[in-house]
Amino acid sequence: MDKSSFADPKFIINGAMHDAQRHDSAHKHVTGSADYIDDLPEPVGLLHGALGLSDRAHAEIVSMDLSEVKATPGVVWVFTGKDVPGINDVSSNGSHDEPLLAEKKVEFHNQPIFAVIAETREIARRAARKARIEYRDLPHWSDIDGALANGSPLVIAPMTLQRGDPKAEMENAPRRLKSQMRIGGQEHFYLEGHIAMAIPGEDDEVTLWSSTQHPSEIQHIVGHVLDIPSNAVTVNVRRMGGGFGGKETQGNQFAALAAIAAKKLKRAIKFRPDRDEDMAATGKRHDFLVDYELGFDEDGRIQAVDATYAARCGFSSDLSGPVTDRALFHADSSYFYPHVHLASKPLKTHTVSNTAFRGFGGPQGMLGAERFIEEIAYAVDKDPLEIRKLNFYGQPGSGRTLTPYHQEVEGNIIARIVDELEESADYQARRNAIVEFNRNNRYIRKGIALTPVKFGISFTMTAFNQAGALVHVYQDGSIHLNHGGTEMGQGLYTKVAQVLADSFQVDIERVKITATTTGKVPNTSATAASSGSDLNGMAAYDAARQIKERLVAFAAEKWGVPPTDVVFLPNRVRVGDKEFAFPDFIKQAYFARVQLSAAGFYKTPKIHWDRAAGRGTPFYYYSYGAACSEVSIDTLTGEYMIERTDILHDVGRSLNPAIDLGQVEGAFVQGIGWLTTEELWWDDKGRLRTHAPSTYKIPLASDRPKIFNVQLAEWSENAEHTIGRSKAVGEPPFMLAISVLEAISMAIASVANYKACPRLDAPATPERVLMAVERMKKV
Repeated sequence: MDKSSFADPKFIINGAMHDAQRHDSAHKHVTGSADYIDDLPEPVGLLHGALGLSDRAHAEIVSMDLSEVKATPGVVWVFTGKDVPGINDVSSNGSHDEPLLAEKKVEFHNQPIFAVIAETREIARRAARKARIEYRDLPHWSDIDGALANGSPLVIAPMTLQRGDPKAEMENAPRRLKSQMRIGGQEHFYLEGHIAMAIPGEDDEVTLWSSTQHPSEIQHIVGHVLDIPSNAVTVNVRRMGGGFGGKETQGNQFAALAAIAAKKLKRAIKFRPDRDEDMAATGKRHDFLVDYELGFDEDGRIQAVDATYAARCGFSSDLSGPVTDRALFHADSSYFYPHVHLASKPLKTHTVSNTAFRGFGGPQGMLGAERFIEEIAYAVDKDPLEIRKLNFYGQPGSGRTLTPYHQEVEGNIIARIVDELEESADYQARRNAIVEFNRNNRYIRKGIALTPVKFGISFTMTAFNQAGALVHVYQDGSIHLNHGGTEMGQGLYTKVAQVLADSFQVDIERVKITATTTGKVPNTSATAASSGSDLNGMAAYDAARQIKERLVAFAAEKWGVPPTDVVFLPNRVRVGDKEFAFPDFIKQAYFARVQLSAAGFYKTPKIHWDRAAGRGTPFYYYSYGAACSEVSIDTLTGEYMIERTDILHDVGRSLNPAIDLGQVEGAFVQGIGWLTTEELWWDDKGRLRTHAPSTYKIPLASDRPKIFNVQLAEWSENAEHTIGRSKAVGEPPFMLAISVLEAISMAIASVANYKACPRLDAPATPERVLMAVERMKKV
């Protein structure tokens, strides 16, 4: 076999890669046999933990009486921040601004102050409510308006992106407008809540099972709170019942609390908050307030953009820096801004610290850009799709390829995606029919919108763009796979197994997928930024390459043939004129003492970023897509229905079309929830009141479009050297749901005969839609 073929992940024979293989745990999910942490056999002597939470949004702790808590029958230990052996901090970015347990001051309602360890979970939870804590209240604000009014500090240094001379071009623009948009947050609402189980070992060792997207960070945090080295901490993750970013950093506190108690009491400890506590005490998607000024010409072509993105970040920095950065990175959506100034404003609020959520700030930035387009379209009396096309990034040489962060947009296929969807969805004829329908109907109005997606793929923190994998080939030809990515239902394990099966040309059933563990692959990055398959697939491929090179050298020497005559075929290996079944070939290699194990590694090339300068190449490539949605609204109640959605999405050369289609469909529905039904609300005491399914409304199956057509762009192939020439699929399709909000907006605009932009904020709840309808009646 020609060794040059090892170098290109596009080299495919057996077809395991790019096949529509089923999710490895799909049958377990539907039968209820998939083991999550709470399904594992409980160790003898297991104790349960519960959180003692604050009932103030911002206050000094004057005194704390835990005597009744400790006296509760069944309570084994109660501990506070003073009992933390190491550093009482679980901040993910080294800022030391997020105490594991608050000691002198609380900064949000339901902040953990102490922990209770008891014989049962129920005893621990009931005991935690018996604390007597005296507070001295301090001023608090829980939203962006309150933060701005009170001169709130920023949780992290802001970022600015600038290109050209936006101030001068704004003044010279034929048309200008200025406004703002409010964009709501979102609760992750994973099916499996946060959970951690710690089992103490000898000396300083501790083993944890944690529902986390970032095992290495849990390892790091637990080491710090226990004051032990990372090599004493092992973190295991087989699967999560959903993550969506909510388990990137937020699992830190539960794992750390469990580990402290386990080492102190020398017994296994489990922490599992209920849904209300989980929602109240863990972070969410950031709310944004976008203030913008636009300069454009009479045709609707953008000349200048000046926008500020203020975000509700919560009491600590968490991931607010990179989240608000990514919002700016995607404030251009798919559009070229000749002159632009963008600034972030990550505001401190007395609420739980917001965190990662699918899209990581990108959806908020992109939604703002689509509002810009909508504003311009109504100002010049044109179809928003026409304005979108007019302002798309161009092809190389057009002079319209440079982003606000000075990266060239290469491999741009957004125009083709949109054109194909416009035709297949019959957009123009349907829009004309809808305009006619609205003329003849007083109470029911319809809207349609076709919106694009351009999403940058890579961690903007360059160091995170690396991955490792460990591959063993056993004597019987079975293969053991372990890598740093975590499985949260998205099919990552299946995709990486496909890569390995394809590399060795064996059936995928021969590849054993094992739980992610810090004891096998060290220093892993979070499974986030849509990069799980890109990074871990390449790392597994690299491990397979090393083993195959050894096998080729062994066969060439043993049978006296050139290396090019050693060829891996489906489930067998040809050596010259001989053929061996794969297990027989591996057995012979073992007896010849060939190393059949390898640690693979991959780091994303070409990327670099200078945050202070606002310049660089933070993304390896872009994923594209488009959605066309049609809605109906009731102008008397504000209620609406999604009549039809057509999607064409770019995943490059799909590693697994079945899984990728599922990801596109699921992301779209989750995006619908963010933009329509899911509303977070804090009262005047800083208490989150939407903290359960009774008050927080995620989409139901009945909320999906009545007609739902989803296609992958089968002609697309990543121009960059990714695994199998595929593209990421986790986050980009989330923004396809913007088409629903834009369609609702068009339906509202019909009330005023499309004379004004409705300026519909998100989420577009029926109440908000009704208020927008009433505003349009006055235009």
